[in-house]
Amino acid sequence: MAEFVKMSPTELKALREVNPMMMSYNIEFAEVTGGTFWKAYTPGQVAGTEPFTVGGNGSLESMMGDLMQVYPPINLYDERIRKLAREFGPAWVRVSGTWATKTYYDFDGTTNGKVPDGYLNVLTKEQWIGVLDFVKAVGAKLLISLSNCPGLHSADTPWPSTEAEKIFGLSKEYGVPIAAVEFANEPNMMEQTGFAPGYTPADFRRDQDLCFAWVRKNYPDCICVGPCTCGPDATIGHKDGGGTGGIEQLFHSCSCADLMEGTREPLDVFSYHFYNGVSERMASVMPSAHWAPEEANGEEYLAAAGETAKIYAALRDKYCPGGEMWVTEAGDAGGGGDTWASTYLDVLRTLNELGSFAAVSNGVIFHNTLAASDYAFLSRGDHMPRPNHFAVLLWNRLMGTTVYDSNEPVREGVHVYVHSRRDGKPGKAYLVINNSLTENTIVDLPCDAVRYTLAGKDGELRATVM
Repeated sequence: MAEFVKMSPTELKALREVNPMMMSYNIEFAEVTGGTFWKAYTPGQVAGTEPFTVGGNGSLESMMGDLMQVYPPINLYDERIRKLAREFGPAWVRVSGTWATKTYYDFDGTTNGKVPDGYLNVLTKEQWIGVLDFVKAVGAKLLISLSNCPGLHSADTPWPSTEAEKIFGLSKEYGVPIAAVEFANEPNMMEQTGFAPGYTPADFRRDQDLCFAWVRKNYPDCICVGPCTCGPDATIGHKDGGGTGGIEQLFHSCSCADLMEGTREPLDVFSYHFYNGVSERMASVMPSAHWAPEEANGEEYLAAAGETAKIYAALRDKYCPGGEMWVTEAGDAGGGGDTWASTYLDVLRTLNELGSFAAVSNGVIFHNTLAASDYAFLSRGDHMPRPNHFAVLLWNRLMGTTVYDSNEPVREGVHVYVHSRRDGKPGKAYLVINNSLTENTIVDLPCDAVRYTLAGKDGELRATVM
């Protein structure tokens, strides 16, 4: 039976104002330096006609050869990537990821490309200036996370600012200052994220305080963001899967409270990471966290981001009262994205996440990523835009910063989100998602309107063209 939506744009209650740069994105540190990242799916796997298989004995370590590959550094001077990023309008660019935690900043060229002991990779001055030039060219603001690995200090030694001084200093000198900083990427996984052996939550709390105190003394305009956790405070995957879908057993994850209780330096912004689940690449080791493609239009799947935002909003109110809430990594699935991440099918989730988040809180969502792996807005190498690119481009052009109560309960076929118009003219901008695969949704318009209808080419949900 068809669902019915009657629009009444003059009778809606305003809920809040949201950050005009709410739709932002990540550039992986591994892209900047070159390094290991998720191996791309084949065209058949993307289309759903070829199964995804992985070798090994079931452990994550034995599977890595089928999961990862080494990529050269990204060319951020490429005209297409700059043009498409610029079209989003002002945005935040986050340069981070697990790779960032283990990077040595070789801005004077003393290593000759040799990675110092205790680090995993090297960032050159030329590579970082490429990032700064990109941020400046597209009119963005820069958020980073910092190195915090055995090469910098041991677990029982307080964090030194030596590496931070390099990257903050060069950025300021070049005229593109670091506007926001997270102390570390996904610190809840401790040693697995790159920290020194024996590193504990107490060590993290000590070091984040040292870092933020140093930032506030030397770069007072820089926003301090944290704790950048990716669990286990909220469930990843199916509700009945238990825990966070297996991540706490796999990575011995600690909670937001473990990272924040007793810290002395306050947060300016509260941050967390959220993926609806894990991709096919990780499904064999975290089965309850993986969703089948047949579930990707379902109510439980689409509700996950908004429900998680409510959980973290309570933690934000505790640890950063009155602050914005940033999802500094977001996407359909951890592990580089699902096989359908680069298709129209993921557009439903992407737009629904933006709409449901804005209904809960003010803040920024950093999509992972701009141009790396299957969940990226742009394909790797040639930087051709994928369906999600066009979807969020429309969001940024149409959806304004005032959020309204749509007066429509969420149900299959009817996910309605209402904002002011981005162009500032009278009226409202409606996002209406029909996630039913069998029924139409009828929308009654009380006045003239411009309508954009998005669909997969030839009606295919897993179409790579929208």
